[in-house]
Amino acid sequence: MSDRLKALADAGVSIWLDDLSRERIETGNLADLVKDSSVVGVTTNPTIFAAAIANGERYDAQVAQLVKDGADVDKVIFELTTEDVRNACDILAPVAEATKDDGRVSIEVEPTLANDTEATIASAKALWAAVDRPNALIKIPATLEGLPAITAAVAAGISVNVTLIFSIERYRAVMDAYLAGLEQAQAAGIDLSTIRSVASFFVSRVDTEVDARLEKIGSDDALALRGKSAVANARLAYAAFTEVHAGERWQQLAAAGANVQRPLWASTGVKNPAYPDTLYITDLVVADTVNTMPEKTMRAFADHGEVHGDQVTGKAAEAQEVFDGLVAAGIDLDDVFRVLETEGVDKFKASWLELIDTVKGQMAKAGA
Repeated sequence: MSDRLKALADAGVSIWLDDLSRERIETGNLADLVKDSSVVGVTTNPTIFAAAIANGERYDAQVAQLVKDGADVDKVIFELTTEDVRNACDILAPVAEATKDDGRVSIEVEPTLANDTEATIASAKALWAAVDRPNALIKIPATLEGLPAITAAVAAGISVNVTLIFSIERYRAVMDAYLAGLEQAQAAGIDLSTIRSVASFFVSRVDTEVDARLEKIGSDDALALRGKSAVANARLAYAAFTEVHAGERWQQLAAAGANVQRPLWASTGVKNPAYPDTLYITDLVVADTVNTMPEKTMRAFADHGEVHGDQVTGKAAEAQEVFDGLVAAGIDLDDVFRVLETEGVDKFKASWLELIDTVKGQMAKAGA
């Protein structure tokens, strides 16, 4: 057991692995990470599945059978990915039973649907039914079109991981969408205690985008703010989280058995080699949060990461000062978040197309 990862978990941070493959499942690697590295959840996305399927012979037999049965590429992707998530859910089921909110495995709706509310709802329902595990989470992007889909999914009793959140303004809309879904579920007689949710707030990409703009401005004041915007943004998000959950609307739902939608720090692998590789873990330690990390980042933290206690609570004013400094330096934050959301959706769409190409190649091989 890694002492450093255990210290992180003991500080109230749930460690989720940002990766999944059939190899991890079948070799026992995922179970080992749960046992030895304090891993209590898994997140996936199209990029992760594209890599897993491209590099894994363990999918060949299922692909061959599906091709023989006449499945098209969309059906093959659906079957491969939902099987992996279902099996990962089973591995993490004891964690789900032993803890209130962990033991979860996320699978994403098709990214090409990010700007189509009704199709996103249909995709979420299809994935939820196919995985058929209470500890699954369906990932829905926090686009404007995604917000009503989040409400509809939660209202139907589906547990949701809201992804691609960059701005505090959008995060507040996400929390509102979750609460609205809970209220509708309650009205429909659904047991609120069965619904779980996390809100995935993207971290490293904020620094990447803002730092590039600060360097373009080039003033001493601007350059002094490099590497500070992502953590400040996340700390402001946590302040918004505590504010909403202190409100009467949430308190009424909590009294009816609703579960908190925990903040999840996503995109926590450091992109800039000049920054410490554990920056977005150490500086965002606070109870009742999730940090989902690629294995490389997890290993780095296990090796040399440090836990200095709560680094978030009470730091909103300090974080706001960073944001005020960014605006004073000439950074258009609204534009930053607009660009990041568009890029985020585009990247997931590109990964989805890559996944389609990968699976088509495997299907051709199977049918040869």
